[in-house]
Amino acid sequence: MNETENRQKVIVRTSIIGIAANIVLSAFKAFVGFATNSIAVTLDAVNNLSDALSSVITIVGAKLSNKLPDKKHPLGYGRIEYLSAMVVAAIVLYAGGTSAVESVKKIIHPEAADYSTASLVIIASAVVVKLVLGKFVKRQGERVNSGALVASGADALFDAILSLSVLASAIVFILTGISLEAYVGLVISGFIIKSGIGMLIETLDDILGKRADGDLVKKIKALLTEEPQVRGAYDVILNNYGPDKFLGSVHLELPDTMTVEEVDVLTRRVQARVLKETGVILTGVGVYSHNTKNDEASKIRSNVLKLVKEHPWALQLHGFYVNLEDRIMRFDVVMNFEIKPQEGLDILHKEIGEAYPDYDLHIAADIDAS
Repeated sequence: MNETENRQKVIVRTSIIGIAANIVLSAFKAFVGFATNSIAVTLDAVNNLSDALSSVITIVGAKLSNKLPDKKHPLGYGRIEYLSAMVVAAIVLYAGGTSAVESVKKIIHPEAADYSTASLVIIASAVVVKLVLGKFVKRQGERVNSGALVASGADALFDAILSLSVLASAIVFILTGISLEAYVGLVISGFIIKSGIGMLIETLDDILGKRADGDLVKKIKALLTEEPQVRGAYDVILNNYGPDKFLGSVHLELPDTMTVEEVDVLTRRVQARVLKETGVILTGVGVYSHNTKNDEASKIRSNVLKLVKEHPWALQLHGFYVNLEDRIMRFDVVMNFEIKPQEGLDILHKEIGEAYPDYDLHIAADIDAS
């Protein structure tokens, strides 16, 4: 069994466990809610039912995202998991919204609850089940890098706290006669809505494209720079096509004495190694040439680097090469988001042009993407 198939089986198996547990909890809580006339317990049951539905969608998303690439979608269907997570977020938001409306109605038109010992035992048991379920689901999600499972696990742990608040309000009512039902229901609704918004924002970040994982980028750069010919690895761009599905590109700084054949052998070797050790497919490996034939080029590079580093928005200079004979200088500068790229280029062209007026400058602006 390959890693992808194993990941899918873990997601499906864990989701099925979650579905079964949430359906049972929802049924018991709904029974208690109607029997005791408790809006808080009833809304807690609705919350469990939405969790079960979310797990169903997680299974569907995992199955569809594992479809093989085809002519219409040559990079696969991995991003379907993000779309399914958006549907889950929408369901959670709907459940929270409807719960809030019902709670407000009960505040305006209050009805006294009537708890029994059996109902309290059921609610207390639900707290324990949700704690165990939450830890299990979250741990499995972290193991297979499933955002949907991690979110479901965290949601289950939070549900345990909400159920505990329902139990506390029931005990307060029994001891004092003060009914906090509707208010606890409103608080539960607020937390459900907040959870849905958080899930939606996180999923939108994945779809829009967010900064690549720093540890993964560092590992890729470390693997590349272990090659003796590689003076530096820059401009690592990772495109996400689903959890753990990355296509990337990079620029390598190589000695200007290497032949095309040597570069070809090197790039094929590093592509294979990066894929084996990180799972990232490097679809593009560009090269920068590094001056090795004279000391004058190194001196110019040091001077230019000093000029560039005087600006706090200039994070890095790389890909530097100077042709002393033809008076051509080229390099890239990584800029932060505090300055517009063209504005930064205009400043650098002016300052370096004044320092080296007889050189033809070719400066490229890189974004701080990794």
